[in-house]
Amino acid sequence: MTDSYTRFANGGFKPLVKKLGLPQPAILRRHQAGSPLTVGPVLVVSDDASASDADAVTKVLTGWDIDVRRSPELAEREKFGAVVLVLSAVEHPEDVSGAALALGGTLRGLAGNGRVVTLSRAPETGDAPTLAAARAGVEGFVRSLGKELRGGSTANGVQLTGGAAVDSISVIATLRFFLSAKSAYVDGQILPVGPCDGPGEIDWDRPLAGRVAVVTGAARGIGAAIARTMARDGAKVVVVDVPPAGEALSAVANSVHGVALQLDVTAADAADKILAAAKPLGGLDILVHNAGITRDKLLANMKADRWDSVIAVNLASQLRINARLLEAGVEGLRIVSLASTSGIAGNKGQTNYAYSKAGVIGHTAATAPLVAATGGTANAVAPGFIETEMTARIPFATRSVARMLPSLAQGGEPVDIAEAICFLASDAAAGINGRTLRVCGQHMVGK
Repeated sequence: MTDSYTRFANGGFKPLVKKLGLPQPAILRRHQAGSPLTVGPVLVVSDDASASDADAVTKVLTGWDIDVRRSPELAEREKFGAVVLVLSAVEHPEDVSGAALALGGTLRGLAGNGRVVTLSRAPETGDAPTLAAARAGVEGFVRSLGKELRGGSTANGVQLTGGAAVDSISVIATLRFFLSAKSAYVDGQILPVGPCDGPGEIDWDRPLAGRVAVVTGAARGIGAAIARTMARDGAKVVVVDVPPAGEALSAVANSVHGVALQLDVTAADAADKILAAAKPLGGLDILVHNAGITRDKLLANMKADRWDSVIAVNLASQLRINARLLEAGVEGLRIVSLASTSGIAGNKGQTNYAYSKAGVIGHTAATAPLVAATGGTANAVAPGFIETEMTARIPFATRSVARMLPSLAQGGEPVDIAEAICFLASDAAAGINGRTLRVCGQHMVGK
């Protein structure tokens, strides 16, 4: 669903686009079965104090059959598919200088659709000011670097919390996600990861094998993409949508060999019907709250029906369903909810929608410790401008501007949201809880 300008800028008119100085969004590399994890060798760089952690990361990468290098000087002679910057042991801002500048010297040798991933530790309560500064500075570094990279390349960071080791399950799973084509539209993001007792062996090709997933709002667009991607990753899927979308919902269910459940998520018994639908497949393991609506209007012109319907579908239904599932004692549940960059930065004419999506971010953080008590997680994904039937109805000029604002200079695709959700729903991501991951191509709004 690549937009027409991106196709134009990468087609026969590419020299003209370059000559006129027009934006040149790259064709993003997205996951295809059997494709290499990266587009070339991976360089591992670190500050002196983090050298032993860099060795551990190198060992992990080598185990994935990746060609790993440790010398930045090689950047002058070959293209790197990715650079991993290990800053896990920095204690003072001045410790970062050498490693950061060494990374800078390699960037001209970064291949198109390349990756830069940092591994650092999160600031913690009680840190000395110097240590807190050294750790917090990495976030600004990553976000700025993401805006500098070109050719579809991205910069993201894995932020270790709670004493997590650099080679612990969820840390390496997050590193792998950021290195892969599955993170094509994730840019400039820092994802905190804590320690966990994850699976000893991970099936990277089918990480959801044997799991039962329920996806709401699955008849079309992002929801349908989530269902298909979860089925690809091995899950048995129950797709949910309102009765008027029944025909489209059945088509999605058939395409994933799943089960269709016609259901209004605002119904008082929605959670019980979800549990009943999942039970014959083995019980509920994953719940994706994707159902959502917009009823945009300036607040001065907002009527109660527009406000209330958005809150009911986008927020109150999630709270009601989650509460019932907790009451029912569902164990090990992975909940992933759809937030939005509108809930982070706001958007004109969307006070109701932004309230609902900011509320999703809030309840995700609050739900996390509740589900953690039974071995589960609750996380959210915040899409930016995604190419769907809904956004296709936005006026052309507004749509074109929205595509150009992200660092990647284009809209995302539904599969980009699906890939992030499938990662967060996997057992390997058990160390990620209560977090919201933006999938927005580093849109220049919010934080």
